[in-house]
Amino acid sequence: MVAIRDAATVMLVRDDEAGALEVFMLRRNLQSDFVGGAYVFPGGGVDDHDRYSDLEAVCEGRSDAAASGQLGIDSGGLAFWVAAIRESFEEAGVLLAYDGDDLVRFDDPATEARFAAHRTAVDGGERRLVDVCRAEGLRLAVDTMYYFSHWITPEGPTRRYDTRFFVARAPAGQVPLHDDREVIANLWIRPSEALARYEAGDYEMIFPTVRIVLPGDPGYDDLVSASLPEGLPLSRLQPVDLGGTRRASAQGA
Repeated sequence: MVAIRDAATVMLVRDDEAGALEVFMLRRNLQSDFVGGAYVFPGGGVDDHDRYSDLEAVCEGRSDAAASGQLGIDSGGLAFWVAAIRESFEEAGVLLAYDGDDLVRFDDPATEARFAAHRTAVDGGERRLVDVCRAEGLRLAVDTMYYFSHWITPEGPTRRYDTRFFVARAPAGQVPLHDDREVIANLWIRPSEALARYEAGDYEMIFPTVRIVLPGDPGYDDLVSASLPEGLPLSRLQPVDLGGTRRASAQGA
């Protein structure tokens, strides 16, 4: 019997120059023993390091109780948000974390080099993401990540995952890059284009990726199980006022 592993995935989204939604995708290594060659969103298994006992100290705007309630579990829900952020950092070099009131930026060469070293250490298991946060004075931006879908790998595959899907606006001042190990290419693409290319047979995706719908898409209200903030428009990326601080939200994706 194949054990089912907890996992988390985050779709990083942005508006392109024409105002249309784009999503960031990575192509898995062709030699991977799990969906090799497929285009996916950053994500992976929830590790023990993601279940750190005091996650709330390095997370902004979401308690473990609130996170667990959204996922329908008794406790430990915040670890799924943290795992999604860690996987995004490892696989794509994007870190959803606050430096002061704004998301951290890597457009300064010295900062970019320092966080590249952090990324290598976290990816190699030499350092925990929570330790990077403490060293840099950061708080993980779990408040800007919205949970909306839950998929469990069906019986049959040699690997099975109990995966929670999140969506977040891509931060300014960071350029997503694949790690050239687990993933070998990256691109920003409109969902409609990705689906058209998939239907044409030249863009490989797996079933959950093909079936994902975003807030505002037809059928979204029938599929979503998460409790999302009220009163936010569902048509575009919008800034959200959280306690007087303007924070970017992917709710309008």
